[in-house]
Amino acid sequence: MTSRVTSRSGVVSLAGIALLAASGCSNANKNISLTEAATGPAKMLKVATVRAATRQVSSSVQVTGSFLAEESSDVAPPAAGRVIATPVDAGAFVKEGEILAKLEDRDAQLRLQAALASEQQAEASLHQAESRIGLTQGGKFDANNVPEVLSAKASYDSAVAQAKMSEADAQRYDALIKTGDVSQSAYDKARTQADTAKEQTNSARQLFEAALNSARQNFQGVINAQASLAGARAQTAIARKAVEDTIIKAPFTGYISARPIAVGQYVALTAKIATLVRVTPLKLELQVQESNAPQLKIDADVEAGVPGYPGRMFQGKVTAINPTVDPNSRTVAVEAKFANQDLALKPGMFATARILLNGSSVGIFLPRAAILTDPSTNSSQVFFIRDGKARVAVVQLGAVDGDMVQILSGITADFVVATNHLQDLFDGEPVESAGPAPATTGALPVAHALLRAVSTLVSRPFEGIARA
Repeated sequence: MTSRVTSRSGVVSLAGIALLAASGCSNANKNISLTEAATGPAKMLKVATVRAATRQVSSSVQVTGSFLAEESSDVAPPAAGRVIATPVDAGAFVKEGEILAKLEDRDAQLRLQAALASEQQAEASLHQAESRIGLTQGGKFDANNVPEVLSAKASYDSAVAQAKMSEADAQRYDALIKTGDVSQSAYDKARTQADTAKEQTNSARQLFEAALNSARQNFQGVINAQASLAGARAQTAIARKAVEDTIIKAPFTGYISARPIAVGQYVALTAKIATLVRVTPLKLELQVQESNAPQLKIDADVEAGVPGYPGRMFQGKVTAINPTVDPNSRTVAVEAKFANQDLALKPGMFATARILLNGSSVGIFLPRAAILTDPSTNSSQVFFIRDGKARVAVVQLGAVDGDMVQILSGITADFVVATNHLQDLFDGEPVESAGPAPATTGALPVAHALLRAVSTLVSRPFEGIARA
């Protein structure tokens, strides 16, 4: 009996402490007596309530998916070599063409110098070949304009003219010899000169033709020299590219998500220098049931939420719809794009999305104050009042319209839900519905919880004494 009395005294003392704490928090609790705490439960909690509202909302389909980068590239080196610099780190923002890493380039530079020397030699050979035929750089070749050809042509033309004159003299002497005006010897001399001039003309023509052939052959040497120069320039370009390949640059603007190399490391052509991702915009891959496929449209609005930003909805657009249905899941792949200008979304984030469809339907809405969200589990719940008791219901949230939030599942229309004291309520707790509650200090909910706890502790020892 003594131990029971002691237990009762300790509990009564605890009740007194709780009552003192409650009285210090609010003047409304000053009249609570120890007898009231020991003989009955605490006063029923009054909660403000509101009835779930219904309104017309756009038809939609709820789906889940993951965000993916618009572009993702594992950048590999175009040449093997030893890393001498890594100017960027994981998480850095880089622009297209910005340097990601540098490789040792000494061998490439030496090969470039050798190629440049060969190119210069080829250029000199070309100029020499062109000068032989009098061809100016960039000029058009004409064999008749080659100096040797021009000289041979002049000699040939002179021989032709001389032959014509000699032939004319011979013919004139032939007429005069018939009349006896000239001697036979004079005629013979004229004929001999004409025949000689004719032979000289044939010789000059042969020299002219030989000069033309030589000029054409020399021009072929120019063509060969040009080909040699083109080959030397190609080797120079290859050597220059080898030097450029020692500098690995970003193929597009984005963020570095990984950089697995370090200075001094030798990398092969298959090595990964860095992973570059483009996150503006981001794309969201979704799987929609085939029954909703006919209602899907390109440019349809998409609202998506992620666990990292509770209550925030991101806006996107449908950009691609797969024309085929997956025979295993009976779903259609849909891709939506989100601008992601503030970089809040990250590739790999899981999202719950709502695709807006044509038409409208009736939606259930509650004020934000009626919804209790647990960020750690990304779950939401409300307390609805039924038969004088608070009952908990896990709800799925949808679109946000000002201070009202659409409830997709968990309750039905006309449910009466609590809008205050949500942190103090538990499933099955007796409550009293009231209008909007007056403003209270932060200590009142604590005092209320202490009173309910003390009431339970006090009642149990007395019940034991009564049984004894």
